[in-house]
Amino acid sequence: MNFIVLGAGAIGCYVGGRLAAHGQPVCLVGRPHALEPIALRGLQVTDLDGFDRTVPMSALQLAATLADAAPGVDSIILLCVKSGATESAARELAATCAPGTPVISLQNGVDNVARIAALAPGLNVLAGMVPYNVVLRGAQVHRATAGHLQLQRDAVTERIAPLFNAAGLATTLPPDIRAVQWGKLLLNLNNPVNALSNLPLRQELLDRDCRRVFAALQTEALRVMARAGITPAQVTAVSPTLLPHVLRLPNWLFTRLAKRMLQIDATARSSMWDDLEAGRVTEIDALCGAVVRLAAQQGMAAPLNARMCELLGGPRQRLTGKQMRQMLGL
Repeated sequence: MNFIVLGAGAIGCYVGGRLAAHGQPVCLVGRPHALEPIALRGLQVTDLDGFDRTVPMSALQLAATLADAAPGVDSIILLCVKSGATESAARELAATCAPGTPVISLQNGVDNVARIAALAPGLNVLAGMVPYNVVLRGAQVHRATAGHLQLQRDAVTERIAPLFNAAGLATTLPPDIRAVQWGKLLLNLNNPVNALSNLPLRQELLDRDCRRVFAALQTEALRVMARAGITPAQVTAVSPTLLPHVLRLPNWLFTRLAKRMLQIDATARSSMWDDLEAGRVTEIDALCGAVVRLAAQQGMAAPLNARMCELLGGPRQRLTGKQMRQMLGL
């Protein structure tokens, strides 16, 4: 079994790094600027629970393109590109992989599998959900929050789940991966709040104004999901319908009830913040944009999520929680 990580960013390097540290053949496919530090020093994989292992270059394969990785009959593709690159990745997969090749999407958003399958219909495309925040700095990748990977149930994932668990990638196969994806999307609605706040995640979550913006985005999304008949899965200790109420609580009570939510590395930030800092296109369309599109399909509006799309689509902004609330009319 050979794992090819297409999109060797933070998530891809963490998942691939844990598998390689466990002795699995892994090829990281990514841009030169991401792979060069690893080529020089190997890949250091750490997490907030104390795991610390450096995977030497001799235990990794690096490739600039999927064609260079030369996927074979025993290859499993772990797709970790940002949602905006899904179409180009799907075309690369279609041109390079044999029919039936398993492709597991470990991406944010709810529609990547359908987009891949439309452009690469011969492949076995499966959904996954990554619950944690991961930070990549040069040749070190660090998991900064907790959680379990969740993968769509299939003969392939039933075969690899024990391997993932043995490698320290706690993995489950839920009965309804679509509900899990919508549950994760609700949590990802904090990504634009964090990006605009310019604060580390833990500090941002301790700002009640920021939390009230996050809660308002979730409440609007839940209303749209209910109209569409979607029941999001619970992917944290707090149920999706209760979480907005917890987020709105005063700090003294929130910090008591949300201890697990605040178990975050002090330096962790959202991937959307990273994208803004690097001048890259963000995943706002796959998150708030998905809520707006679902609302339109149901004959509804989602003005708060639409406004966040506008704020993240324009010039770089740094806003306090109070300023965000004012811009959203909260």
